[in-house]
Amino acid sequence: MPKYYQGKYKVKNPEKYKGNPTNVQYRSSWELKVFNWLDTTSGIIQWNSEEVIIPYKSPIDGRWHRYFVDVWFKTSDGRVILAEIKPFKETQEPKKRSRVTKKYLTEVKTWGINQAKWKAAEEYCADRKWKFVILTEKDIFKNRYK
Repeated sequence: MPKYYQGKYKVKNPEKYKGNPTNVQYRSSWELKVFNWLDTTSGIIQWNSEEVIIPYKSPIDGRWHRYFVDVWFKTSDGRVILAEIKPFKETQEPKKRSRVTKKYLTEVKTWGINQAKWKAAEEYCADRKWKFVILTEKDIFKNRYK
């Protein structure tokens, strides 16, 4: 089982955090890096993590579930953005394989669920004139990937 870098994020600018600044959890080193950027960048006037909850219908079981979006933030020019933090690989549809393995089935299931979540997030944002983005390592670590 892979180990993930997780912990409690100590908010440096609690006046910017919309929610409880003493209970902010990061679930990966990528989230930690994004949280730090949101918290310390002057162009970000408010932010939070997993405070926006969007209902979506799963293509797997046909039932309604709740999607806790990774981050919400507001910029100094008034834009509001919801962002999901994902590995680039998970933003691409799995390639069809000649052999159907358990790993492949898991990738297809994850892809289907993510597509449903992201479609619901895009509609949620469109209703509010917000923007939905998916941040990958290519965005988070721009300088390393040139």
